[in-house]
Amino acid sequence: MNALAATSRNFKQAARLLGLDSKLEKSLLIPFREIKVECTIPKDDGSLASFVGFRVQHDNARGPMKGGIRYHPEVDPDEVNALAQLMTWKTAVANIPYGGAKGGIGCDPGELSISELERLTRVFTQKIHDLIGIHTDVPAPDMGTNPQTMAWILDEYSKFHGYSPAVVTGKPIDLGGSLGRDAATGRGVLFATEALLNEYGKSISGQRFVIQGFGNVGSWAAQLIHEKGGKIVAVSDITGALKNSNGIDIPSLLKHSKENRGIKGFGGAQHMDSNSILVEDCDVLIPAALGGVINRENANEIKAKFIIEAANHPSDPEADEILAKKGVVILPDILANSGGVTVSYFEWVQNIQGFMWDEEKVNKELKTYMTKGFQSVKEMCKTHNCDLRMGAFTLGVNRVARATILRGWEA
Repeated sequence: MNALAATSRNFKQAARLLGLDSKLEKSLLIPFREIKVECTIPKDDGSLASFVGFRVQHDNARGPMKGGIRYHPEVDPDEVNALAQLMTWKTAVANIPYGGAKGGIGCDPGELSISELERLTRVFTQKIHDLIGIHTDVPAPDMGTNPQTMAWILDEYSKFHGYSPAVVTGKPIDLGGSLGRDAATGRGVLFATEALLNEYGKSISGQRFVIQGFGNVGSWAAQLIHEKGGKIVAVSDITGALKNSNGIDIPSLLKHSKENRGIKGFGGAQHMDSNSILVEDCDVLIPAALGGVINRENANEIKAKFIIEAANHPSDPEADEILAKKGVVILPDILANSGGVTVSYFEWVQNIQGFMWDEEKVNKELKTYMTKGFQSVKEMCKTHNCDLRMGAFTLGVNRVARATILRGWEA
């Protein structure tokens, strides 16, 4: 089941539990606006190249739309639609005043030089500058983009609208980026995991963790869990997978991974088959890489008692059913990985006020938001007698529906 079908299914189930009328349900699913633009740039060799840029703006009932911009060769419109919709529910669950959006450019960033990427980003910004904005739609980095990409968007946008640091988040610190943004998603995963384990009378310390994915989110989550006394027994990334039943030395692995662009060849653990990382014996499994990795093929083999979805949409609905029967508790992505968008919100707030926070304040506020988010989801689970995923979806959909009705927008 693809991301769009799964997200729509979760939404429909939540709408049913909430008893939304069919007209309102339909209007909440339809995107506010879909934008598609042609971006033609001169390449370094003088030839012209054309790329398709797009932005799906899903909903703005609760505030400006928010979501990443990805540069990737296979940008599937359905997936972008699903991710834009997911951002609407995610920002509502986190209780930050945003709606959802997502966008990108169909290109392979690895095939383009830095100056070609800059020209492409600037042309894309020229085409959409009047459709994004501080109080309209605030982009952020995603797959294949980074703080430098945001700096180019900020600069190009500012040529038309005056200096506007709050138009994008995930910027370099020197241009109004927030301290703590880099670690935010991984740190949010830590706080969400703590809140969940706490419900079961457990703490991070002494639990055995397996982390799939050692990019920004996975590596920060690993580092922070390790610091709290969690034992990380297996890790994987695109270069390979490692295990050590006594716990991997994470600081050494981080150093190795930085120097060798991946975890492959690390001496402090045994190598293992990447495909079996998800079924490795552990207490807590954290998929922090791609979507759709937990499915009906491997769900039965999973040994973890808790799954924390650090990636977007890592387990499909069929896997959910199998895991529920086994008594595995899943903390859904729209809550577990919302640390990134929450600190993006803090960055936007700091830019609008023109007053920057220290890192301690950022992390303290993040913990408050993640913990409150978890408690609100638990309340919904009690009210509707459902699992955490449905608890999160009913919470998010309910907040967006209430805002839509209060603004007089319902059909």
